[in-house]
Amino acid sequence: MDFWRELLVAFCLMLVIEGIIPFLYPHRWRELVAMLAQIDDKTLRIIGLVSMLTGTALLYVIH
Repeated sequence: MDFWRELLVAFCLMLVIEGIIPFLYPHRWRELVAMLAQIDDKTLRIIGLVSMLTGTALLYVIH
């Protein structure tokens, strides 16, 4: 049961962090989303992979 609680806490923190930039800088956020729409799929996949690997490595270092 503790795992699911921690997962829910992590999800909630992700939502808070993801919402900071659109809340503080909505115009810049819109520009960023427009730029992301122009990036090809391969580049977006590489960005996603690097993000996941970085997150996994940081979790490993923390624990």
